[in-house]
Amino acid sequence: MAFLTHQVTRGFSSSAVRNVIIKQVMIIGGGQMGAGIAQVAAATGHSVTLVDMSEDILKKAVKGIEGSLKRVVKKKFADKPEAGAEFVQNVMKNVSSSTDAASTAQSSDLVLEAIVENLKIKQDLFAGLDKVAPAHTIFASNTSSLPISDIASSTSRLDRFGGLHFFNPVPMMKLVEVIGTSATSQDTFDSLLNFSKALGKTPVSCKDTPGFIVNRLLVPYMMEAIRLHERGHGSKEDIDIAMKLGAGYPMGPFELLDYVGLDTAKFIIDGWCLMDPNNPLFGQSEMLNKLVAEGKYGRKTGEGFYKYK
Repeated sequence: MAFLTHQVTRGFSSSAVRNVIIKQVMIIGGGQMGAGIAQVAAATGHSVTLVDMSEDILKKAVKGIEGSLKRVVKKKFADKPEAGAEFVQNVMKNVSSSTDAASTAQSSDLVLEAIVENLKIKQDLFAGLDKVAPAHTIFASNTSSLPISDIASSTSRLDRFGGLHFFNPVPMMKLVEVIGTSATSQDTFDSLLNFSKALGKTPVSCKDTPGFIVNRLLVPYMMEAIRLHERGHGSKEDIDIAMKLGAGYPMGPFELLDYVGLDTAKFIIDGWCLMDPNNPLFGQSEMLNKLVAEGKYGRKTGEGFYKYK
């Protein structure tokens, strides 16, 4: 991996490390999710290093964090602009960036990745970092769909590996799914729970099953909405209205699909279908496949199930 610019081999015991208090946080991936996690961690007093392969991406991410904080300040410090400016300054002191993952990992209590949803890339990344990170360092993935145990299998610290699934936008969304595998130690799991609480989030405990809790319920719901429409049993507009007014949902399933990204939804359901091809909840949708093949991913491309100007 290009992240691993310096290879340092360090031997350590494979025994569980007890009661890790997470203070130094390394977040890999300077996209919207990684930057959001970095902002929340820095705002709660953690020392955060945001890592990516590109200096330009990191500069954009750090600038985005500062801009987001300034928007927060306008609401929370409306009558105290000087206090607001001081708040932004203090939070930004907790944020640094680097293109050298190996060096950063050597001083981190937690290594959390928020990169592309590709199992091989995640495995290669953690395999390299496993050689250089201290024995106490906990590894975690922000994956929304890949099995944590599969990602962890490339390392020798199975007991110090778990999942931390945040939701977008991270500064606004209160939930964090904390995932433990069959090999995750209780001390590691407790450390991840406590870290989530320290961020001001509400953690829920999850097993390492497809989609954990939220996506395991949400993705089949969205897929069934598509199938309902494909069968001619309801227009997408009526289905959206029905779920908003009848179930109290803020968005209907087709609006939500366009927001999440049809390519993302297809990626998740394709992966689950490979793992459990006989599960009817994980079946394919011709309509979804066609839209993705046409490059109509939703809001981010200007068209999905609906058109956006």
